Amino acid sequence: MLALAATGLSVTVTGGPANAEPGGPTMLDPKLAVRTAVTGLVSPTGMAFLGDDDMFVIEKTTGRVQRVVDGVVAGTPLDLAVNAASERGLLGIALHPRFPANPGVYLYWTESTTGADSNVVTETPQLGNRVDRFVWNGSTLTFDRNLIRIRAVQEDAGQPARGNHNGGVLSFGRDRKLYVFTGDLGRRGRLQNLTCGPTATCPGPTVPDDQFGGPAPDRAHLSGVVLRLNDDGSTPISNPFFRAGAKMGGEVGATVQKIFSYGHRNGFGMAVDPDTGNVWMQENGDDSFSELNRLEPGMNGGWIQIAGPVGRVDQFKEIETTFGGQNLQQLRWPPTNIAESPWTALRRLFMLPGAHYSDPEFSWKWEVAPGGLGFLDSRRLGPQYEGDLFMGAATGALNGGYLFRFNLTGNGRQVAVSDPRLKDRVADNLAKHEITESESLLVGRDFGAVTDIETDPDGNLAVLSLTNGAVYTIHRR
Repeated sequence: MLALAATGLSVTVTGGPANAEPGGPTMLDPKLAVRTAVTGLVSPTGMAFLGDDDMFVIEKTTGRVQRVVDGVVAGTPLDLAVNAASERGLLGIALHPRFPANPGVYLYWTESTTGADSNVVTETPQLGNRVDRFVWNGSTLTFDRNLIRIRAVQEDAGQPARGNHNGGVLSFGRDRKLYVFTGDLGRRGRLQNLTCGPTATCPGPTVPDDQFGGPAPDRAHLSGVVLRLNDDGSTPISNPFFRAGAKMGGEVGATVQKIFSYGHRNGFGMAVDPDTGNVWMQENGDDSFSELNRLEPGMNGGWIQIAGPVGRVDQFKEIETTFGGQNLQQLRWPPTNIAESPWTALRRLFMLPGAHYSDPEFSWKWEVAPGGLGFLDSRRLGPQYEGDLFMGAATGALNGGYLFRFNLTGNGRQVAVSDPRLKDRVADNLAKHEITESESLLVGRDFGAVTDIETDPDGNLAVLSLTNGAVYTIHRR
């Protein structure tokens, strides 16, 4: 869960941290420093640069889109009535790729049924997560259209109502399509690789996902997916399951056509490689196997049958059946149902026509709670950092909110590693929120819960901290 306070285990890493502001975030490279660019924000979750020293920052709990000019909040172009219970709220922002010539601003947010901000879990419509396009006129944001409404309600028999695993990150690809991630929302249907629904007996009778139907992926059970949409919300005919959905027909078929990849649990970070156009996304585990994925058209990420590499499914099962809540946050399909072998896990996957399973490009044996993700599209920090992928933490439990750096291979398809222990692209850390085998990835600490990372107009790295209500700029000394 996205943290609201920095708590838990902190591991000290040797090396001389560089910090321009005592008590704030630090960088381990003495040639890099951190300065605070913006403060006083309330639970910020995303940012978008309009120009030099000019940006939008969205706030999860207030529903406000704040315009920040020269480091100061200069106005509130939009204030949405959000349901911010748990991980809901105003969660994602993306500018149209031709902005400002095309003034479209896209927001992912959770609607409140009260007409005002709410923290009551039940005060949202069933399809309360929504992606909307607004138009920027230089001073205000005006509603233009709704692109899609997504499930928000989590009310299942025998469990309290919840509001987590909404995902919410948005990004336009180099193909000018809008990529939208929504978490699994606690669903246990076919998009969670349960062909028969939440039952251990499959093949066998089909079990409804919940009181609203399923397990087929209709609108109310579209979850754990990355969607790929045109900028007006229509469905690109180049989507990987467009033909399959057309053959299915009806609401299920139309829903399937929008899917780019599925079989995902939850995540807070998605970024497009400026060199290759590849879309990368981090994925949070329960207690085991945080992931870093390079998304592919038609990819099935394996959840809930698989977390981490399929060859480690025995470790996935061992951790989830012996540690923590031991229920994968959902009572209808307990971790005791996890397969005993990679072959069995793969055989159980729900494969849409044309789908393929992919292992993550990198993972951690124990959950490290990844957060915001972003590429550095600049040489401003030095040529050794150009094109690198940076990932923040979703809590302060590890190094006060770590900042990891990933150097990619020449073709941009894999994570390059220098530590021989990481040759298998799995960090075999020793406990939840513990850094063993990730030491070579750590470049910063004490950033709190990081919700977004972007290259700013100056070519420096901008890091948004939810817990600190701040934007930090990483720059070269």
